[in-house]
Amino acid sequence: MNRICSTLAEAGADVWLIGRLKKDSIPLTDKSYQQRRLNCVFQSGKLFYVEFNIRLFFYLIFQSFDKLCSIDLDTVLPGLAVCKMKNKKHFYDAHEMFPYVPEVINRPNVQKFWMWVEMLTFKYSNTVYTVGGAIADWFHHKYNKQVSVVRNMPVISETTKTCDIDLPNEPFILYQGALNEGRGLEILLEVLVETNYHLVIVGEGDLSSVLKTRTKELKLENRVHFVGFVMPSKLPSITKRAFIGYNVSENLGLSYYYSLNNKFFDYVAAELPSLVNNFPEYTKLLADFKVGLLTAYSVTAIRENLDELYSNQLSYDLLKEQCRLAKQDWNWNRESQTLIDIYS
Repeated sequence: MNRICSTLAEAGADVWLIGRLKKDSIPLTDKSYQQRRLNCVFQSGKLFYVEFNIRLFFYLIFQSFDKLCSIDLDTVLPGLAVCKMKNKKHFYDAHEMFPYVPEVINRPNVQKFWMWVEMLTFKYSNTVYTVGGAIADWFHHKYNKQVSVVRNMPVISETTKTCDIDLPNEPFILYQGALNEGRGLEILLEVLVETNYHLVIVGEGDLSSVLKTRTKELKLENRVHFVGFVMPSKLPSITKRAFIGYNVSENLGLSYYYSLNNKFFDYVAAELPSLVNNFPEYTKLLADFKVGLLTAYSVTAIRENLDELYSNQLSYDLLKEQCRLAKQDWNWNRESQTLIDIYS
């Protein structure tokens, strides 16, 4: 969101980013755009969604704007309603296939509700864009509506903030991102049992405590390092220190199968070879630049591919060179022009 808002602000727009205030929210920092957080009594569950959407509606109805963009389905209804009432253009930015995420797909009534919201969104939004070509194609076939693609790529910068976090001296595997269901972390811990590899996990999520408990059960405390949440500005300094990037999700539905994770491009920007799902987006991208190894989701396959990266220096160096070439194309400096064209 920072990349999107900053890019539009630099292009001359007066941008407001609306979010919510959580109990553990860190203070806002000055940006080139305005920021507003809505305070909610409820912090999670259905009551939170209801409260936040009501508060968002009444906040937006009293604002003056030309265009409004809703991010994912859980914020879209107030945006659609207010744009309809004010006769303004509504944009929809789909970061995922919301009705098909693991938290929704196994709850039929909840899934039906979000599918209905998605149908309304595609019917009444003026413009839709998403994070990858596979999701865009799926949306296009289902709703017969043009869907643009704006991939979440890092800004290429020569300067990186110094890493003040204690990291292993040994070459380590890096996972960065949310610690949620289906991110392949449980199986990675199983893989590590019969190896000497070190793993650094950067991020927090629903599975934080579960993964820490499982690490102790497998007696991996000396080789699995939980860093916790890190400010985005400091993350590249950790990524550059890693030996292998890990990006292997479990196939828990269409949203994961068609996903294109931010970390994929972050690893490339750090010239870090990675282990990647054999999902459609990654198969296509690795056909252009072989920046990592595709793997099946199994203990045997993941371990064999890790062994290949650790033991075959020639293969590793070739992947690293492909990262150097790929990051010249796969970066926000280029991708941002698509965003500007969409809003223009």
